[in-house]
Amino acid sequence: MLALISGRGALPERVAAAQDTAPLVCVLDGFAPDGLAPDITFRLEHLGTLLSMLKDRDVTDVCFCGAIERPPFDPSALDAATMPLVPMMMQAMGAGDDSALRAVMSLFEEQGFAVRAAHELAPDILAPEGVLAGAAPEGQALTDIARADAVLAALAPLDVGQGCVVGAGQVWGIETIGGTDHMLRTLPERVRGASALLVKTPKAGQDLRADVPTIGPETIEAVASAGLAGLVVDAGHVILLEPDETVRRAEAAGLLLWSRGPR
Repeated sequence: MLALISGRGALPERVAAAQDTAPLVCVLDGFAPDGLAPDITFRLEHLGTLLSMLKDRDVTDVCFCGAIERPPFDPSALDAATMPLVPMMMQAMGAGDDSALRAVMSLFEEQGFAVRAAHELAPDILAPEGVLAGAAPEGQALTDIARADAVLAALAPLDVGQGCVVGAGQVWGIETIGGTDHMLRTLPERVRGASALLVKTPKAGQDLRADVPTIGPETIEAVASAGLAGLVVDAGHVILLEPDETVRRAEAAGLLLWSRGPR
């Protein structure tokens, strides 16, 4: 049996809909997904109990899907089943996103669960290759994209983020712990005159079973609100939610949406 360890957004519903048998939906408290009713709602302080519940329900496979920020952690709320996991949990919470997710996935694997990627269970959620909206980039735009790639490659060993904004040869923003939305909301006002692009890609060596970069209509709205010229992702390595609506909004806003092929 499959269990979805679900966060916010539309991704858990899409993964669930792609299954022949309805999965068990396990929702981290405060991070309810769109369109799915939880079978189990759990707190981080009760993770050990969740693992026992999954075994009791004959769960064999788990899939981490949906957006979460690092939840608050209240040591006074720990239950007995979770106490032995505290050292691992503290180490994970102090690490970068990919390292933290690797630690959590390792914990589930040690308990006998197979960790499945969302795009393994629903392959059609990945962005197809092509210029999906706007005109193919050229000239300065290609130079800016290459600069963003270089920045992200340099930061990958530090486990920092998956996104970088570059325009007119300048680096305007780098995604950190606050995520893409926070980066876009806090860009300098002058970025609006730079024809800047957001480049969003997986980190080199990133474990794609739990944290594939994801874009959708809300991403397009955030890019447009920030005054950028478009968004560049890697085809087959980024999840595209609501593809028709995402492309429609990009076209309506006059944005480039390029899902590029292998580099």
